[in-house]
Amino acid sequence: MTIRPPPSIHNFAAEVDFALRAMEGAAELLDELRRSSQIQSLTKEDRTPVTAADFAVQAAVTGLLERSLPGEVLIAEEDAGRLQGEEARRWVDEIVASVRRVHPAGTEEQVLRWLERGGQQPERRFWALDPVDGTKGLLRGGQFAAALALIQDGVPIIGALACPRYDRFGEEGCLALAVRGEGAWAAPAGGGGWTRLLVSSTADPLHGRLLRSVESGPATNRKLEEIRRELGMTASEIRMDSQVKYLALAASDGELIIRLPRSGGQHENTWDHAAGVLLVEQAGGLASDLNGERLDFGAGRQMVRNLGVVAGNQRMHEAALAALRRLGLGTPAKDLAGVRRKARGK
Repeated sequence: MTIRPPPSIHNFAAEVDFALRAMEGAAELLDELRRSSQIQSLTKEDRTPVTAADFAVQAAVTGLLERSLPGEVLIAEEDAGRLQGEEARRWVDEIVASVRRVHPAGTEEQVLRWLERGGQQPERRFWALDPVDGTKGLLRGGQFAAALALIQDGVPIIGALACPRYDRFGEEGCLALAVRGEGAWAAPAGGGGWTRLLVSSTADPLHGRLLRSVESGPATNRKLEEIRRELGMTASEIRMDSQVKYLALAASDGELIIRLPRSGGQHENTWDHAAGVLLVEQAGGLASDLNGERLDFGAGRQMVRNLGVVAGNQRMHEAALAALRRLGLGTPAKDLAGVRRKARGK
């Protein structure tokens, strides 16, 4: 059953239709795979896990894009080259079988070609896909999501999530959709009406709930606790993996997200934030980097022009930026300017 978009959404009809069908397909595949035999994983170069589900969802969504909006550019997380090794090669039959739930006539050759398309370079307009955002959450029985965004001139204009374990809107999980200028919504994954998303009205940081990842290093833990003390936050933290945090923020199930800069000078991946940030913004919230700069999703596969992420309702976002300034956790403009000049020169 295809979920129809909220009736109040009138723009980007073809793109919204594709995004919803893509996330429905992703939800079906993820539900099937997580209920099957124990999910096996490999460790990628960045020490994060990858599963057959990551590849199956990426191939299925790419195939839908090729059919629905031919010629559109896609960037995605997974690399078909990782399936060449002996250990991963055993997954190929499982991946192809899963993709055939969405593309019944799909062949191994097609599936591998669809996976290769995710290695494209961004243009002025492109789609960004994270087939399984929060693979660790999938493996441990926590939260995870498929995330898809359409980005134009560095700005997300459509964002969609499939969240199989987020049961706020339905026992079978939910789909979430945001269209710039037209709001943010969530609906049960099994079908049902759309609920308009609005961020919390909580203004006092004392009662604000920080949404953060389940796992983080000691340095991040210390800095986040320092920020909480500076803000006077006393409410318990909410820990969950993936962009489900952004959906929870958009649905008033939390007030603040702070993503500190990654260690070793690594930048955030475009597909890890674009859809979720749009959900928050279209639900009445704000998002920026730690310096209060607009998040630029057009710089490439990574957000090289930004330092971390801060998202929240308007009052909490403002309070968090002020606290970060007092603690000296942003980057001075003179230092960030060099990063931006280098990025623009690419």
